[in-house]
Amino acid sequence: MKTLRDYRGSEIRLTDERLAHILDHPEMSGMEAGIKETLTRPERVVRSSSDEGVRLYYRFYPQTSVGGKFLCVVVKFPVDDAFVITAYLTDKIKKGEVLWSATS
Repeated sequence: MKTLRDYRGSEIRLTDERLAHILDHPEMSGMEAGIKETLTRPERVVRSSSDEGVRLYYRFYPQTSVGGKFLCVVVKFPVDDAFVITAYLTDKIKKGEVLWSATS
């Protein structure tokens, strides 16, 4: 298990099982460093519209195995804990309350 820190200094757990599940998707191969970078230097953080305890961290990567995409790292924040649920590549940022933006 890895413990990462996000842009605010919060500790976030990334279990070996979750990392293996994420990297099992062919398009996510080689994106382990991107997961860490997206947490520490996101371009936008959005609160999930379906679960207030979930934050979506986004960072754009111009060259992935499937072209230019946003990497989204999904983190659950229950009381006194935080852990990565999943991570995936996407074309656009989901709607929701913007908690942090690099451009603001």
